[in-house]
Order: sequence, then structure tokens, then C-alpha cells
Amino acid sequence: MAIKGNSGELKTRSSVSIFIVIGLCCFFYILGAWQRSGFGKGDKIASAITKQTDCGVLLNLNYETHHGDDVVMADGSDTTAKEFLPCGEKYIDYTPCHDQMRAMTFPRDNMIYRERHCPPEEEKLQCLIPAPKGYATPFPWPKSRDYVPFANAPYKSLTVEKAVQNWIQYEGNVFRFPGGGTQFPQGADTYINQLASMIPMDNGMVRTALDTGCGVASLGAYLFEKNVITMSFAPRDSHEAQVQFALERGVPALIGVLGTIKMPFPSRAFDMVHCSRCLIPWGENDGMYMMEVDRVLRPGGYWVLSGPPINWRMHYQAWQRPRKELEEEQRKIEEIAKLLCWEKEHEMGEIAVWRKRTSYDSCRQQDKPTLCESSYADDVWYKKMEACTTPYPEKTEQDGVAGGEWKPFPNRLNAIPFRISSGSVIGVSVNMYQEDVRIWEKHVKAYKSINNIIDSGRFRNIMDMNAGLGSFAAALESPKLWVMNVMPTIAEKDTLGVIYERGLIGIYHDWCEAFSTYPRTYDLIHANGIFRLYMNKCKAEDILLEMDRILRPEGSVIIRDQVSVLIKVKQIVGGMRWNTRMVDHEDGPLVSEKVLFAVKKYWVVGDNNTTDNKKNNVRD
Repeated sequence: MAIKGNSGELKTRSSVSIFIVIGLCCFFYILGAWQRSGFGKGDKIASAITKQTDCGVLLNLNYETHHGDDVVMADGSDTTAKEFLPCGEKYIDYTPCHDQMRAMTFPRDNMIYRERHCPPEEEKLQCLIPAPKGYATPFPWPKSRDYVPFANAPYKSLTVEKAVQNWIQYEGNVFRFPGGGTQFPQGADTYINQLASMIPMDNGMVRTALDTGCGVASLGAYLFEKNVITMSFAPRDSHEAQVQFALERGVPALIGVLGTIKMPFPSRAFDMVHCSRCLIPWGENDGMYMMEVDRVLRPGGYWVLSGPPINWRMHYQAWQRPRKELEEEQRKIEEIAKLLCWEKEHEMGEIAVWRKRTSYDSCRQQDKPTLCESSYADDVWYKKMEACTTPYPEKTEQDGVAGGEWKPFPNRLNAIPFRISSGSVIGVSVNMYQEDVRIWEKHVKAYKSINNIIDSGRFRNIMDMNAGLGSFAAALESPKLWVMNVMPTIAEKDTLGVIYERGLIGIYHDWCEAFSTYPRTYDLIHANGIFRLYMNKCKAEDILLEMDRILRPEGSVIIRDQVSVLIKVKQIVGGMRWNTRMVDHEDGPLVSEKVLFAVKKYWVVGDNNTTDNKKNNVRD
């Protein structure tokens, strides 16, 4: 009886087990079919992602500098990738859209020849820009403010031209920057203290500044001590390598000029705009240049003009210029400032400070300038400057500031920007903004777990090629680094104004063209969705070659995109002397978005034979 009972029990258990197994098989079959249909998170691509992309933790991609040590590829890049050979030595400092030879073919009127003039498609270089012999990793900040390795920008002309003004001095194998300038030979720190006695620089209310005609950007370098971040620009002209020196020092700077095209910044971007003997004819062209300053200046912002013609009665002899000429120059400036309804708050020595009104309501004058007809003040890419003023935005309160009350920095970094709270950016709500902040804090935390020296001071000059709301830069915010936030001109939403309201800086740019900077000026480049954005707009390899041009030897790249895009990108950079490794999204391998980490190898001119002209469009 006992045996029979046990036999029946076993049969029952066996039957139950069979039903359980069959049930589980059916369940997983249905689940798999549902996932492959595209409605589940794990589509048919996801199951093979890890295998296809060799994803994993970067155990052997080295972010430290070696100054020329041979580095073995970490992931065995595709050996069939097209090899990009070095350009010739004369291209060491090549700036495609500011090429001196091309510039001389354009009119000199209103500095047209110093504006952007990019090469046509058939003249684009298909080779790698070499570093000069002896190139060294820049000193860490703040030492880089005062010292630059001579080999990185071996140009001594400014040490002679500006010797009296203390711009730059050559000492052995380094350049030393004493902090002087044309208007402040005693040092930028002394000059800034003068400005701080007239402008509230110590309470965080002045955070974003624009320095027009910056020289070697000593003003911007020393304003960091006040927690002010300055966008500096100057043309590529006879003052050899001035912008290059600025970036080697770790200071934000661009090649640019105030000519006939609007500046590549949004309206109401800067708390302060500065000109120190910048040679811009402010009173000419019906006040067009001052009106452009008015466009980018926030309501309540400050315009600082130092040097001629300010207080000309006291200084005309020292300036060696006729009294009447200086008098007329200042009269025009005062007249335009009054037309713009700027209030002159201070005049001390050779420094004058005007303040833009907080709204039209506070401007009681009868004569008002012509308002610009364009309904969108931030449509500026290659748009002609106009002699008209940009309307103030609406006020939210009766006695408030047009465009929102100023918040001190760093409070404004993660506060809700006015452009978001007012609904000015269509399709971006307050909740979406807050979620964006949270997501990028998560992304950056994941980046740091892989590249643990991101915020160590190793990377000073950082670029975000597709900045969105600026949350990548906000998550990285540190005195050790700064981020150039780039807003692609073809982006679905223009949010560069939001970025400035957060106390960050940036620029509009079309990545089908070269960026307005010298080679080797960024330590880390971040590219989120940039290749997806420019798909069918221009070649991925052209964008990657431009990234290589502006990236320092042993600089790093982080590219976030769909896996199908990154596989193609990874193949291209396999021929560009980059070490690469792809890793999974921080949420796991089933997410089709991946991250490609890369480090540019150290190499200098002469390490390999240059390519011939026919194959790579290299010009003699």
C-alpha cells in the first residue's frame, strides 16, 4: 500500500512539473514575441548589443597624459578603417573659416575680411592637423593663467609689440602672462578692482561677461576670481595668436570680430559687456554696433568702455589724437547711448559705465530708436547686423525686470530660467527642465565612474557640441573647468538663452562648418546625439575631423548616441589615431543608446609622413 501510494504521488508531481514547464515556455515565447515586435524595451537589436559593440567597463583606456608615449589600442579597432594621414606642417595652426589667404580676397570695409569665410566642400582637408614639435599638455589651472609652454604656440611677436603693456613675456621654454593689457599695464586684477567699485561683481549678480577685442584675455582670466565667466573674442589678425594664447591659458575665447554679421549669441545673454581699447568704431554706422551690444545685454546689464575717447580732455595729448576728433567720437557714443535709453552711471579716469534700463517703462525719453522688425531676436547665424534695437521681453510683474529678475550665481544655475517659466521655449515645461537636470546629473555621474579624472583639473577647456538646456555643463560646474555650450543652428529647439540664464556661456554653430577656434584648444569634447542630428546634413567624417582638429593631443571625447550610429563613428575614428571603447548606457545593455569614450593619441608633426596632395587635398 505504501509503495502504491508513493507511486501515485510521484505521478502527480511529475504531471504538475510538466504543466509548469509548458506554462513557462509559453509565457517566455509570448514575452519574446512581444519584445521583438518593438513594443517592449528589449527589441531584437538589444539582445545582440553587448556582443556587437564590445561594451563593458573601460579598464584600460588611459586618460592621463604621456607626452608622446606609444599607446596600444584598447579595443582592437577595425583594421579596415580608412586611415587619415597627417596634414603638412604649414597646417599646424590652420583655422579653416579664418584662413588668412582666403580672408584677403574679401573687402576690408567694416572688417568683412575678418569675418567667417569657410572653404567650399571641395577644399576641405581630409587629413589630421599635427601638433608642433615639443607640444606639451598645458599647465593645470590656475598655473595655466600665468604660464604657457612655448612649444604650444611658438610666437614671440607679442612679447615685442606689447612689451610695455605687460601682455606677455618669454622666459626660457614658457611664456609668462603678467596680467597686463593695453588699458591696464599695471595688471588686470587692479583694473578689475576699479570696475568692482562701480559694478556689483562680488555678490554673484554679474556672472556672464563679454569682452570684445580681448587681446590675450587677461581680463577674462582674472575675472574668474570674481566667479565671473567671460566670453572673449578677437580677430585673427596682426596680433599673432592672441586667441590661441587665451585658450592655452584656460580662458574661454573665440576668433571673431564685430563687423557686419550679428554676434553668435542669443539676446539678453550677458550681465556685462566690456571694451578696453578694442578699436570698434562704436559711433559709426548709425550706432549699429552699440545696438548689437544692446541686443545681447540683459535688461539691467552694464556696458563698460575704457580708453579713447573717454575723458578725452584729460588724455588727448597722451593718446596723440586731435581734440576735435575725440570730442566728436565721444559725442556720438553719448548720443547713441541716450537713444538706447542707457543710463551713464560712472565715469572714472578713462573708464565709463552705462547701464541698460530694466524695461521700457523706466525709459521716459520721447525719442526712441527704431525697433527691429524680426520677430525672433536670436536668429543670428550669418544674419546681417541692423541699425535697430531689439524689443524688451514682456514683464511678469508691474515693477519687475523685463526678462525676469536677476538671480545671483550660483543660485541661478539650477533655478527655473525665465524663458522656461514664461513658456518662451515652446515644448519645454518646468517639469521637463527639472527632469533634464536630473538626467544629466545621472549621466555625468556615470561618466565619472568610467573616466574618474573628469573633474580633477586634468580637463580645463570642455566643449558640449549639442548642449540642450546646459545640464551637462551644470552637472560639471567647478572652478577647475569651464564648458563651451554649443547650440547647433539646426537644433529643433533653440535653448541657448536658457543656458545663459543659468549663468553658463555658449555659442550658436553649424557643425557642417569649422568652429571659430585654433587647433588643440579643448581638453574634453562631449557630443550628445550630434551625429544623429546631422545625419544627411553633412559627412560624419568631416565632423570628426573637426573634432580632432580642436582636440588636444591626449584629449578625451565622449559621444552619446544610438548604437547603430556609434558603430559607424567607431569605424571612422579607427583611422584617426584615437583609442576608443564603447560602453553600455548606465541603465543596462538593453538600452539601444550607448556611449563611446575616446582618447586622442599624442603625436606631433614629423611622426609620420604627410599625405600627398592628390589623396587628401593638402595644399602646398
